[in-house]
Amino acid sequence: MPDTATVATSGATITYDVHHVTGSAPALFVLGSPMEAAAFGTLAGYFTDRTVLTYDPRGTGRSPLAEPGGEADPAEHADDLRAVLEAAALGPIDVFATSGGAVNALAWIGRHRPESVRTLVAHEPPVAQFLPDRETVLAVCADIYDTYQAKGEGAAMAKFIALVSQQGPLPAGYADAPGPDPAAFGLPDTDDGSRTNPLLGLNMRTCMRYDHDLDALRAAQTRIVLASGAESGASLAARGAETFAAAGGFEHVVVPGGHTGFLGGEYGQQGEPEAFAAALRDVLAAAP
Repeated sequence: MPDTATVATSGATITYDVHHVTGSAPALFVLGSPMEAAAFGTLAGYFTDRTVLTYDPRGTGRSPLAEPGGEADPAEHADDLRAVLEAAALGPIDVFATSGGAVNALAWIGRHRPESVRTLVAHEPPVAQFLPDRETVLAVCADIYDTYQAKGEGAAMAKFIALVSQQGPLPAGYADAPGPDPAAFGLPDTDDGSRTNPLLGLNMRTCMRYDHDLDALRAAQTRIVLASGAESGASLAARGAETFAAAGGFEHVVVPGGHTGFLGGEYGQQGEPEAFAAALRDVLAAAP
């Protein structure tokens, strides 16, 4: 069983878990957003030679907000990551961050330049900053947020699934097109009145519009590697990784599976976790 603890940050109480092992290999911080620690059980199981650190991001799972509602931007998440790492006190550490967690981890390295982080593997961060269709993407994210507030989870999630499934740049006028039928994705077409979904409410508008400081990232001691899934094609998050790497002059690698290639049944999704973990281990071992 892991050692579980909390750390207070501005506006939230963050819960984290330390899965201790005996050994000399650097610890590994595995994270996502809005994915909670529970999403990484399978992946962590392939790193039994390393102490593994996981956490629940603010506003999810065991990490409640002081005032529920509102939004959280990557800068706030970055400050949480700094607080967790300092509280865990694990010494030199590598980081694997995926999806919104990769956006937050890049913000963390850029804002705080933690000397203890050796390598950050940022897997498919949905960064719009360097996309040719940036303004359209941001308009669609704002529309998904507005749809969630007005019509609830089903209608908003249907639009989100359509967005992340789109291959290649979004066509002009995409944001103005009618949303898909929620029933097509097995989603409810009625509004239950709840507004607690962290993806659609807390992070939807803030994640992709965050502007990263490339100069600060290049100046950090941390080795930064961007990763795209072999099965992701030209999806939004894969394009985010590729364009970010090109803009910053960072390494870019292709890893097995798609956006959730590391999952081993969590959330009912099956990726290629064994192959994914092997590829991640190779990337980490390639550090200078």
